[in-house]
Amino acid sequence: MSYNLTVGLEIHAELKTKTKMFCISANDPDEKRPNVNICPVCMAHPGTLPVINREAVKNVLKVGIAVGGEIAEFTEFDRKNYFYPDIPKGYQISQYKYPLISGGSLNNIALERIHLEEDTASSSHDGGGGEAKGSLIDFNRAGVPLMELVTKPVIKTPAEAGAFARELQLLLRTLGVSDANMEKGEMRVEANISISKTAELGTKVEVKNLNSFRSVERAIAYEVERMTKILEGGEGEIAQETRGWDENKQATFSQRKKESAHDYRYFPDPDLPKLKLSELPEFEEKYLMKEIPELPWERRSRFVREYGVKPENAEIFIADKIMGNFFEDAIMRAGGDRPSVTLIENYITSDIMGMMKDSNSFGGVTSQSLVKIVTMIKKGELSSRGAKDTLAILYEKGGDPEIIAKENGFIQQNDEGALKEMVAKIIAENPVVALEYKNGKIAVLQFLIGQGMKLSRGSANPETLKKFFEEALG
Repeated sequence: MSYNLTVGLEIHAELKTKTKMFCISANDPDEKRPNVNICPVCMAHPGTLPVINREAVKNVLKVGIAVGGEIAEFTEFDRKNYFYPDIPKGYQISQYKYPLISGGSLNNIALERIHLEEDTASSSHDGGGGEAKGSLIDFNRAGVPLMELVTKPVIKTPAEAGAFARELQLLLRTLGVSDANMEKGEMRVEANISISKTAELGTKVEVKNLNSFRSVERAIAYEVERMTKILEGGEGEIAQETRGWDENKQATFSQRKKESAHDYRYFPDPDLPKLKLSELPEFEEKYLMKEIPELPWERRSRFVREYGVKPENAEIFIADKIMGNFFEDAIMRAGGDRPSVTLIENYITSDIMGMMKDSNSFGGVTSQSLVKIVTMIKKGELSSRGAKDTLAILYEKGGDPEIIAKENGFIQQNDEGALKEMVAKIIAENPVVALEYKNGKIAVLQFLIGQGMKLSRGSANPETLKKFFEEALG
């Protein structure tokens, strides 16, 4: 009998606010100079007092509403006591018994809670010769507002865990509450993993340092394999511990024994007021709802339902807000008819995105100019080849698609006399192929049409060419 995997995720996301969680120091994740965004409060100087960041609270409440969670009527902040060099106070201000949000679900995964706390400082280590010579602490990040979301232990596969984390990142970016860049440490994932042959959960192992979605999936898969070997190989029992993820070795490693809640000696922070959110009008759900845009799953569903967009392309337009807005603006300009939508969708996801790889820019292409190309295709003025060539020049230089097409000879030829002469010339130059067609080998017709498109530099109408070849060889 195989083992059942159970995973719960704890995800931290740094919130986008002008200042830190409890002081007026700047919250700037792009600051490269160490220890400049600090003040006596976030450095824990004696006699200083914290003040709650109102915008950070609002940001977490927006996330809670989006996932269908319950907003707390009463909440408070607690001190989580432990000593580590990156925590200047010797404790972290967090939430324990009364989180801002309880329950909810995202991507069909049930949530336990969402709460607010302050981030720690960042450490760097001089590891010359394989051993750390020293460590440096940058307190710019200390005190930055940090949202922690905890799922229920209901995730059953590595892929399901990765999909949840991706959807959460998308939600945070859509709401504008966090950039959630994992490579910058703005979103950090921890996985609580256990395996068991029964309905009862096995010993839980927490894996930290998961800084990419792929790492989340691979670390979980690795732990399943490691734990299975321990249980099946008679190596003893699985230890409840915290493990790290080594990206180079693609393996987890033991860090420390897993702490329990009582180890942190939580107690309410005496320097911060209790919050009765139900008595604060600005935190009422009806007001917060006005600031919540169309959510990712709502937009994804609408694109597929209303526009007939392929699910994989809808995912592209949802993940990249600028790309999605460009697409939607173009289809509105085109009138929203299905043939136009399909052409716009295809040219964006193939040609334009292909050209954007190096520059991450739309170049000289605007939604208006793309619609003009689509209109020319529908009128029979541009072939597919001619449209691609026009779009390439437009991307590099900008301009009017119609002028570009005319100047470069891309306008589709519909002159019957000229096309018939071209057909006669191609048949004369390819007598063997022409004979094969007459003898019933219909497939060679595509070769002849291709010769016509080549001779006309893509400007001939392929349907008209086909008609004239069939007439000439019939």
